[in-house]
Amino acid sequence: MKKMNVINLIKYYTNKNDLAFRKESEEIAKDFMNSGDSELAEYIMALLTNENVWIPQLYENELAYLKKETINNEPLPLPEAIMNDISSIINAICKNVFVNKFLFYGKPGTGKTEAVKQIARILGRSLYSVDFSALIDSKLGQTQKNIVALFNEINSCKSLDKIIILLDELDALVLDRTNSNDLREMGRVTSTFLKELDNLNPKAILFATTNLYNNLDKAIIRRFDAKISFDRYKLEDLEDVGEQIVLYYAKKFPYIDKNSRLLKKIIHHMNSILSPAELKNEIKTSIAFSDPDDGQDYFKRLYKKICYENIDLKLLQEQGFTIREIEVLTGVSKSKVARELKGGKE
Repeated sequence: MKKMNVINLIKYYTNKNDLAFRKESEEIAKDFMNSGDSELAEYIMALLTNENVWIPQLYENELAYLKKETINNEPLPLPEAIMNDISSIINAICKNVFVNKFLFYGKPGTGKTEAVKQIARILGRSLYSVDFSALIDSKLGQTQKNIVALFNEINSCKSLDKIIILLDELDALVLDRTNSNDLREMGRVTSTFLKELDNLNPKAILFATTNLYNNLDKAIIRRFDAKISFDRYKLEDLEDVGEQIVLYYAKKFPYIDKNSRLLKKIIHHMNSILSPAELKNEIKTSIAFSDPDDGQDYFKRLYKKICYENIDLKLLQEQGFTIREIEVLTGVSKSKVARELKGGKE
């Protein structure tokens, strides 16, 4: 063992860089083995397999770049194709085969961040997100140093099998190095991130999300084991998503009507395709503002919010709503609706 080995051990321990500490210790053990001291080499390797030795424990108040996220049990239903991909990711994590870096990309509101939270909830893990306000610094070169410190913080965590790391909106940190409009400093930040990502502890589970997939450096995209698009949904998918959302809120508010047929018709005729998160918010607020003595009131509110503010009987008929459904959406009695649609007078 050389003096530099001792210096490195102290440095890695001080910086809480568990992965580098272990690698240095393994090199020392190999050195002793090659020099004929197999007993000491085996003793060092035995210590390295002990979970209680050599791993600096991290406490939440010691975390400089990670913050714990709150995970609730409120689901964000997603299209079947995306749910299948998420199920595959959960299976891969449970198998512990070191497939550990995942990139979720798509438009805002498509459920990327919420999906990570649900994965953490299903796996029974705590979720820690990277605090970009602490990571990104205006001083030249400081952001790169912070990135190194961030990955040291992650790699040194004792309970990597009990947590998930989230880099939400990764594009805020790294951009395409080949973009001529990119600052030279950002190019160096990207290069540092690439290097640290390569040295990520294989036990760590890391998710990243981005709204600007095409702006990411291709080298970064290649580093992720799986890339999942959240833009894969059609109008029919949103109809099913809306039904699941209403069924969830019906458990909390039993008075609301669970008329799936009417709900899907409303969603089918919305003015523009909403994201799953936007649809969830519109349904939630429509229920929240509805008359608690009228379990169907939220249908009318939802139609006005996502379809047409000014409700027209003739248009509703053209859209395929029945007289009974038109009564629900307008508050006009069925008999009056029938007369109006026939051109009759009251």
